[in-house]
Amino acid sequence: MIVIDEERIFNEIYAKKPQSVSLNGPEGILAQVQQTAINITRKFDIPAFVIADATWGSCDINESGARTLGAGIHFNIGHTVSMDTVGNTVMVDAYDDVSFDSVALKCARLLRSGIVAVVTDSQHLHQIQNVVKILQKNGIRTIIGSGKGQLNDGQVFGCEFYPATSLRDDVDSYVFLGQSNFHAAGVALSTGKPTYVLDPYFNEVREVSEFAESLRKKATLAIYKAADAKRFGIIVGLKEGQLSKVVGLKFKRELESLGKEVEMFALTDITNERLLNIRNVDAFIQVACPRISTDNRFDMPVLSTPQAQGLLRVLQGKDPQEYLMLPHWL
Repeated sequence: MIVIDEERIFNEIYAKKPQSVSLNGPEGILAQVQQTAINITRKFDIPAFVIADATWGSCDINESGARTLGAGIHFNIGHTVSMDTVGNTVMVDAYDDVSFDSVALKCARLLRSGIVAVVTDSQHLHQIQNVVKILQKNGIRTIIGSGKGQLNDGQVFGCEFYPATSLRDDVDSYVFLGQSNFHAAGVALSTGKPTYVLDPYFNEVREVSEFAESLRKKATLAIYKAADAKRFGIIVGLKEGQLSKVVGLKFKRELESLGKEVEMFALTDITNERLLNIRNVDAFIQVACPRISTDNRFDMPVLSTPQAQGLLRVLQGKDPQEYLMLPHWL
């Protein structure tokens, strides 16, 4: 069950006495966010707006929506970071209290030996030490990588993997606590090492290397398809944490120096349907969120920042190299 740190929210409201607040969180915990909004209104007799648009991480907290609503405080729930606030948004923890005891024991029996790095996402960060103890008690040598930037020790985002990549040369494999193949595949792609999901809900240990490899092959195919393009569209994201305009302009200059034509676009939500409305563009590079390109289907090449770096090497007659083996895909 997801447990939201409502005490933190209530303390902020007591201290700042806003006339209204706004809240958002990942789609998977929207029902719990709704209940928290109800609890706020009951307790403080103020409007609590649930911003029900998707929020994909600390790069996508929708402060603009909160400003439009005139909310005195905006709470982003469920994207634990190493800071209490991001911009003007209060970051609120939401933890999953499901037990990992059984699946951790199953993992220890499966791996048997070797050195393992343990990583997880925001919802299970508080359980990482307990899993380490179980693995170590059953003969598995474990390491937790140090956090960096927004990341706490052992924490990974969908596009940021510092605690994993920093241990690439020191471990044999990784175990990811949670159900998310999305996060685990990113660990596998950024490290090149076997990565296992410890799923406590199905009491299942599954390796994601095959899934990750399918994403890598699709991403590489898109690079080589884009190499044949004559006219590129470069997309800058309009969400607060995705406004990489400088990077987009850099790719524009580099592609033009290689004889390509380039147009600049800006979008809030980058989807296949939106891109189909744009004419006379053979391939796109989007510098908003790398997982948009690796995890979604598009009718034409839509490259992320790492893929675009690989593309530039291909256009120069070189190998794209291990363009995804990076600690941060931006």
